[in-house]
Amino acid sequence: MTDYSEYVGRATSNSVVVIERGPVANFARALKSEESYFYNVKDAQDRGLKGIPALPTFPFVMEHWGLFLELQPEEKLSGNPVIEVLGPLMANGGLILHGEQAFEFERPLVSGDVLEGKGQVVECYQKESNGHVMTFVVTETVWSDFNTKEKVVTSRSNVIHRA
Repeated sequence: MTDYSEYVGRATSNSVVVIERGPVANFARALKSEESYFYNVKDAQDRGLKGIPALPTFPFVMEHWGLFLELQPEEKLSGNPVIEVLGPLMANGGLILHGEQAFEFERPLVSGDVLEGKGQVVECYQKESNGHVMTFVVTETVWSDFNTKEKVVTSRSNVIHRA
């Protein structure tokens, strides 16, 4: 078994996203939501929200729909610890699995939010199962309101390589 402890604490991301109404509504449609507050600002406001809310799993995709280059921090990260762990393993074959995804909310995400995310590796370890070595890389991204710096949501993801 390999010791991957040197990767724990390494940064995986540093980005800013804008939560826009169109992608939030499209995501709700894709998940077959018929609730009017996902499409109508007045209905969302009647529920006490300042904008159209995003479904709870939206943080999984928000970097794909709300990442605008001009808003990104000037500080660029060097390297990618997840790839540094999994790349050499994949060079020898095996499977990559998305093992788990979890979200912890301080408040709902709503259209109009601008969030800053800082991600890091929080765990990296191996287990043996049925004669296969499985390598787990667990990352966590804390998303905070860009202006107030208040934490909004924490996203935790587990990627597994099975040899």
